[in-house]
Amino acid sequence: MSGVALLLGAAALFAAPNPKVRLQILGRPALGIGLGIRHRAAVLVVSVIGAAVVLAFSCGVSVALAAAIVAATLWTRRRAAVRRRTHRAEVESLVAGLDTIVGELGVGAHPATAASVAASECSGTAAAAFGRASGRARLGGTAHDGLRVNDSPVSDELAIVAAAWQISDDHGLGLVGLLTAARADMMARSRFRDRTHASLAGARATGTVLACLPVVGVGLGQAMDASPIGVLLGGGLGGVLLAIGSALVCAGLLWTDAIADRVCR
Repeated sequence: MSGVALLLGAAALFAAPNPKVRLQILGRPALGIGLGIRHRAAVLVVSVIGAAVVLAFSCGVSVALAAAIVAATLWTRRRAAVRRRTHRAEVESLVAGLDTIVGELGVGAHPATAASVAASECSGTAAAAFGRASGRARLGGTAHDGLRVNDSPVSDELAIVAAAWQISDDHGLGLVGLLTAARADMMARSRFRDRTHASLAGARATGTVLACLPVVGVGLGQAMDASPIGVLLGGGLGGVLLAIGSALVCAGLLWTDAIADRVCR
């Protein structure tokens, strides 16, 4: 175990920033945020690799493989939940920005001014998109080009707003009516998505309970002195069964999530 300890210590020293980097982080907050995120990601990766090495040396390769499969599944499900929450928050911010633009246009404001006000009152990707649209319109360009954002949780929604804005610019139609229709469509889609998620909560819970049944069975067997834990952790055929069982349970969970997410799209 001394070799493993030396390996983990070296990895920690490699991930830790030197004093110059720490001073740069303190002196430049914007860059410090990015470096801090990368540093935390590096520490997380090193910690996971170190834990896998420790498990492989102490409990065997099969236990380390099963633990890695379970950890990857939990991380994937957590990322999916974070993406859903982020998308919902971004859609709410975009709808609020559209409300502001429609209100400003209703009192006779210029579209560039309305977009600027919306950018100051909303947040996230919507604020950045409305700010670019306002800047392009003030400089004599096309505002709808500034609304198209790639690699964003609300790229599709912003594309709808940009298409409505482009139709207004190209054909002279009322921008208020088009943006109102786009806002109504987003709210209807959001309500449908929320209702679908709520209706599928029981199915997700059932899948989680079914995934936990093998663990309950192992616990009952251990309580009856059948010693299934010793077999699974003892290597050999038991270790192979542990890895295969963990992979099948995690695959079932991910498959359940994939089916539910496909229905909610």
